[in-house]
Amino acid sequence: MSRDRQGLILGAIGVLMFSLSLPATREAVPYFGPVITSIGRAVIAALIAGVVLAMRREPFPGRDHLPGLFMIASGVVVGFPMLTSIALRHLPASHGAVVVGLLPAATAVCAVLMAGEHPPRAFWGAVAFGVVTVLIFAMVQGAGTPQWEDALLLGAVAAAAIGYAVGGRMSRDLGGWRVISWTLIVAFPFITPVVAWDAAHRSIVAPWQAWLGLAYLCTVSMYVGFLFWYRGLALGGIARVGQVQLAQPVLSLFWAWLLLGESVGWEEILAGSLVISSVVLTRRFREQAPDVHPGAPLPYQPENA
Repeated sequence: MSRDRQGLILGAIGVLMFSLSLPATREAVPYFGPVITSIGRAVIAALIAGVVLAMRREPFPGRDHLPGLFMIASGVVVGFPMLTSIALRHLPASHGAVVVGLLPAATAVCAVLMAGEHPPRAFWGAVAFGVVTVLIFAMVQGAGTPQWEDALLLGAVAAAAIGYAVGGRMSRDLGGWRVISWTLIVAFPFITPVVAWDAAHRSIVAPWQAWLGLAYLCTVSMYVGFLFWYRGLALGGIARVGQVQLAQPVLSLFWAWLLLGESVGWEEILAGSLVISSVVLTRRFREQAPDVHPGAPLPYQPENA
């Protein structure tokens, strides 16, 4: 199987796992609050990552990678989870899914600016088709007039796009699982005191649905999903594989209907078909290779490889 095909498949698995994040957040945040629901999930995921790294006796990749790891942590460990958790305290998961549908386009822009990728013009036409589909769907769906929670969701989109682009770029050298594992480890000492303080002032009495949602966020959304996602970005290209996420709003709406009882009609079915078509179009256009500068560091090689 070609690297491109592998990247597509792994990216699609990651998107499938991420698509449950908004419904799970919507289920958990009324009981646990935005702090535990957002960065609290990273504390548990960091413990899992620490066990995996210890079992494999992985050495730290080096100080040169610290800036990138902190950028990823700011985007996908703190920024996106925190902003979406606050917004979904008052918005339905379907509303959040529509706005977060702009994430693939934002990821493509960050891939160009931060990862040296150069998709052809036809690729951008396919991206624009997907974005327009999402925006038209938002109007037809009647997600509501713009409000301050929408600004939080747009901020979450920007944060995640940066985290995806930097993480995908670093995964070319380190491997996707090392990137997310070390990202969680470097973030752990900064977020743990905040989560502990919030937990001490909050009741943990909640129904099993809320606990299940939180467990999913801690294990799958914050760790396992990224193992597939970053590997897919590294193999297939950040901009191109990132467009697979155009299907995430439709998947999230399906889960919101199935798990939360939110209504789904012909508009969702039509939008899903068009979004998937735009993903297929982006796969038809091959991107140019990323820029490689003379004197660039060689890929990371663990001592016990």
